[in-house]
Amino acid sequence: MSKKVKDQVKKTGKGTGGKAIRNVRSLVDDVKKYTLDEATVFLKANNFTKFDQSLEVVCMLGVDTKHSDQQVRGVVPMPNGTGKQVRVAVFAKDAKLEEAKNSGADVYGNDDLVAAIISGKIDFDYCIATPDMMGVVGKVAKILGPKGLMPNPKLGTVTPDVAGAIAKAKAGQVEFRAEKAGIVHAAVGKLSFSEKSLVENVQALVSAIIKAKPSASKGTYLKSVYLSSTMGPSLSVDVASLSLNG
Repeated sequence: MSKKVKDQVKKTGKGTGGKAIRNVRSLVDDVKKYTLDEATVFLKANNFTKFDQSLEVVCMLGVDTKHSDQQVRGVVPMPNGTGKQVRVAVFAKDAKLEEAKNSGADVYGNDDLVAAIISGKIDFDYCIATPDMMGVVGKVAKILGPKGLMPNPKLGTVTPDVAGAIAKAKAGQVEFRAEKAGIVHAAVGKLSFSEKSLVENVQALVSAIIKAKPSASKGTYLKSVYLSSTMGPSLSVDVASLSLNG
């Protein structure tokens, strides 16, 4: 990061509660569009909490998600991981169940896993299923679906390659989906990451969102991008500064 960019970023001292939040927010220029570098440096420098906050990205897209041909959804590996320990569940049987056990799955099974989920035991962040298990998974679709955990072939979570899917999930990847008003919101790493690592993760996410542009989307697709920390302020980012691929 250049000295010029760092000099442009103000820093407030550590604090607690609402006062600390107000102190940080008072430093934000609501009119300015920050470069990706500036926004990242600002949020790292003004991490006023005792815990490691996440860096969150919000993209406003020119799509109408009420229409089926304007859905935006996908999954993208983070070049530098997410900083989150991911618990993976796998629906499989026979040899594929053994593959799940040997590949680091935290939870695995078939009908017994369905029973556990129905009882309210959902102690995983990511769910994978082999194609032949989708009939079984369907029994808990109404539970997993609203939580964003339903296996989906478009996201690579319905696959015969159990070991590969587990490895990708554990390495750190981000699932994104345009919700109401075309908003995509995702966490891409921790503020303890280096500035370079965070910038690369943001670029990877936004590039993937651009590649997922539906053909039915007309006009400006990527309308705006904002960066924030878990409890910090939101900074408007100059899209031109993202240096995107795709």
